[in-house]
Amino acid sequence: MLSTILFIFLLADYANARMIFRIDKIDASSFHENSTEITIEASKVSDGKWNLPYVTAHSAILIDAQTGDVLYERDAHKKRPIASTTKILTAILAIELADLDEITVVSEKADRVGESSLYLNKGEKIKLGELLEGALLRSGNDACVAIAEQTAGSLDEFIQLMNKKAIALGAYNSNFVNPHGLPANNHYSTAYDLALIAKYAMENPVFSEIVAQKYSVVSFEEPSRSESIKNTNKLLWNYPLADGIKTGTTNAAGKCLVASASNEGRRLICVVLNAPDRFGDAQRLLQWGLNNSEIVQLGEKGDQIANYISSGLKVPAVLAEDAKICIEKDKVQAIKAKIQLKQSLYPPIKAGDVLGDYHILLDGKIVKTIPLLAEHDSLGSIINFSGTLNLVLDHILDLITQKG
Repeated sequence: MLSTILFIFLLADYANARMIFRIDKIDASSFHENSTEITIEASKVSDGKWNLPYVTAHSAILIDAQTGDVLYERDAHKKRPIASTTKILTAILAIELADLDEITVVSEKADRVGESSLYLNKGEKIKLGELLEGALLRSGNDACVAIAEQTAGSLDEFIQLMNKKAIALGAYNSNFVNPHGLPANNHYSTAYDLALIAKYAMENPVFSEIVAQKYSVVSFEEPSRSESIKNTNKLLWNYPLADGIKTGTTNAAGKCLVASASNEGRRLICVVLNAPDRFGDAQRLLQWGLNNSEIVQLGEKGDQIANYISSGLKVPAVLAEDAKICIEKDKVQAIKAKIQLKQSLYPPIKAGDVLGDYHILLDGKIVKTIPLLAEHDSLGSIINFSGTLNLVLDHILDLITQKG
């Protein structure tokens, strides 16, 4: 009996291995791609078709905040000192991990921090939310140490959290050794990494509201006093569409700026590092991007793109996320979409299993890939016993394991 079952199982798997795929809705007959050698385009700017703005920055990048697509870059992956743009990560960590109404007692370590300052004194009491405004608007280094200690219990622990968060956001070429950005060995990031961190931070309404302010008043709990502060980001005055984010300046890093601008529901984020004309660079890049690009949506998360079909198996393949791309306006007609289904999947298929990829191409190059997922479970047909037998054998193995 067992030999007969195993024989049928092997026949079913052999038939399944020779399955023939048919693609519904999208013709992929002209798409021949080695799935192990996919070229991802780093930038949508090509052939000088856009009137590129003048940029003084040694490293720069411009991304669309909704899609994450790179619209412009110059040495965007080069590791550099980043000065007080570090405070973006410090602030978003505190917002996520702590209560902004918590009362912070200023430590001696925070009191001693030099350079740009909120003029904190040891023993003073102040709410964490007030410290955030002091860090992001006035760029207070002392405020950052107080934030770190209040959020994580110690400066060292907070720095570990900063590096873990950076990696989680995909900022793999960054390393942080303090929460404020004062010059230090092994403290660095890249324009690209900062853009990722800023994109994430600006999705938080508390963070985005703070960095959009030109002025604020920081109030202390004990002793009771208040201090008016002004945002160091002059772009908020010079460029009507600007709505953030953070400046940074040291001799090692030069003049740096992470900037954001929004218009008609769109937001772009720009990073310029070691930029003699940082505010001019940012304004030119942001306006250029808003004028010359647009978001094209080819499909929404959950849309059925194809059917994964074989002998006795038919499973709808749906988009794992929205299929969007930010692109030059004059290249919209050049966008194509192709799908590539896997060729060695065996029943049972479970909802959420990856069945293949949905490729967005521009001028024949893949610029974005979105997984195609199984919409629901499928065991295959009764004629193809593989799916059912797999489940039976799995169940038997589970029982044996439990008894063992």
